[in-house]
Amino acid sequence: MQYTTLGNTGLVVSRLAFGAMTFTAGDRSIGAVYKTDAEAAAALVGKALDAGINFFDTADAYASGQSERILGEALRTRRDEVVIATKVGFRTGTPLTQAGLSRRHILWSVDQSLKRLGTDWIDVYIVHKEDPYTPLEETLSALDEVIRSGKARYIGFSNWSAWKVAAALEIQKANGLAPFTHGQMHYSLLGRDVERDVIPMMQRYGLGLTVWSPLASGFLSGKYTRENLGDPDNRYSGFDILPFDKEQGFRLVERMRTIADAHGASVAQVAIAWLLAKKAVTSVLLGASKPHQLADNLGAAELTLTEGEISALDAETVPAPVYPNWFIDNLADQPVAQVLGKGR
Repeated sequence: MQYTTLGNTGLVVSRLAFGAMTFTAGDRSIGAVYKTDAEAAAALVGKALDAGINFFDTADAYASGQSERILGEALRTRRDEVVIATKVGFRTGTPLTQAGLSRRHILWSVDQSLKRLGTDWIDVYIVHKEDPYTPLEETLSALDEVIRSGKARYIGFSNWSAWKVAAALEIQKANGLAPFTHGQMHYSLLGRDVERDVIPMMQRYGLGLTVWSPLASGFLSGKYTRENLGDPDNRYSGFDILPFDKEQGFRLVERMRTIADAHGASVAQVAIAWLLAKKAVTSVLLGASKPHQLADNLGAAELTLTEGEISALDAETVPAPVYPNWFIDNLADQPVAQVLGKGR
C-alpha cells in the first residue's frame, strides 16, 4: 500500500481509502447503492485493513446513518489504527433543522455521528455540500468549534465550488479559524471538471484531494455494455447521477481494455492507477460492495502506467474548455493588439 499525508497536515493516510456508502442495516431507499449488510461490511473492512488501508469514509446521510453505525462497529477493535472521515450537510431527518450547514445543525450532527460511530473523536469532518442559506462565516465558526472541542481533528469540504473554498480559506486565515485540509471531489477519466479550477485552487493553498467515484459509478470497471446498462441490478438503473456521454464512455473503456491487457490488469485498475499518477490526488476512495471487486481495486496500487499510456488517456478524455479558462490558456499570453484584432 502507498501512503501520503493529507494536504499540508501531518496526518498519514493510505492512497487507497475505503468508502462505506453502500453499508446498510435495512434502508433500501436507494436500492442500487444501499446493499451491503453488516456481515458483508465487516468482511470488506477486514480485507481493506489486511491490505494496508487505514483511511475509511462515510457520511451521516448514508442509509439514514446506518453506514456510520456499521462502519464504527467494524472498526471498533482497530480504532487507534485508522483514520475515519464522515460528513455533514445533507438532510438526515424530516425536521427542517436537520439539514444544511447552520451552526445548530453542525453541532448537533457531530454529536450524532460520534454516537453512531462509537468513537470519542472523528479524524476528518467534512461538509458534504454547499449551503446557500447559511452565511459562510457561520459554517466556518461552527466547524472551528468542532475542532476546538476535540470532537474532530481536521475539517474538509466536498462538492464545493472553487471560489467558495478560496473565500472560506481566506476567512479562516484572517480570523484564526481551523482551516480546511482537503477536498473530497468527484474525479475520474469520465469526469475531469476539477482540473479547470478546483485543482489549481487546491495547489495554491496546499490542500489535499480525495476522490469519490473514481470508476464513475462502476462504468469504468468495464462491466457495462450498451445492452446491459439499464438492467435492474445495475447501479445505473437507479442511481445515474454522473453527467457524461455514455457512448464516449464505451469507446474509452475499449481503449482502456487494451492498456489493461498489456499489463495483465483490469480496466478498473487502469482507471484508478491513472488517478494515483496525478500529483494532486491524495487518496482514492474505493466503493466496492463485493469481495472480488475490492480485491481487484486494491490491485491498482501495484499498477504503474507508462507516461505514454497516461498521455493517451489524457488526450482521449480532455475536458471541453470553458470561459474564462480558454481565454487564459490560449489568448492571454499574446500581445493585446493581436488579441483585440481577432475580434474585429
